[in-house]
Amino acid sequence: MGVITYDSEITSSIPPAKMFKAAVLDADNLIPKVLPEAIKSVEVLEGDGGPGTIKLITFGEGSQYKTVKHKVEVVDKENFVYCYSIIEGDVLGTTFEKISYETKITASPEGGSVCKSTSKYFTIGEVDITEEKIKAGKEKASAMFKAIEDYLVANPDAY
Repeated sequence: MGVITYDSEITSSIPPAKMFKAAVLDADNLIPKVLPEAIKSVEVLEGDGGPGTIKLITFGEGSQYKTVKHKVEVVDKENFVYCYSIIEGDVLGTTFEKISYETKITASPEGGSVCKSTSKYFTIGEVDITEEKIKAGKEKASAMFKAIEDYLVANPDAY
């Protein structure tokens, strides 16, 4: 098994506490609303949203994948850190054992926030992931973050 790690960073005009609440704490409700073509639904199968919680994510009709299960590992509301792993689903295929994500939202000097994310792909055997696949994944994550930002700008009293 190998581990391939990628880092990304996205900036936003939204302050960290508000972005964390919308993009992490209420993501199960908000993302299907702002990006229904990406995420159709999120169902908690086990747990209360904290560490150990298992969620079933059903992708929208525009996705090449059907579902994934993800396991929450860390929810740090004070430091705006969220960690989870995709543990099951067609996105893993025969290539990955799991994919883990760590997201940390910090304040930017301009008053908004910076979302730093580390993705770790735990491969089954030796696998070469193309830069093209990584770029596509980063673009989807960025689009989701920007859709949440757009929603918060359009609805300033939300969250």
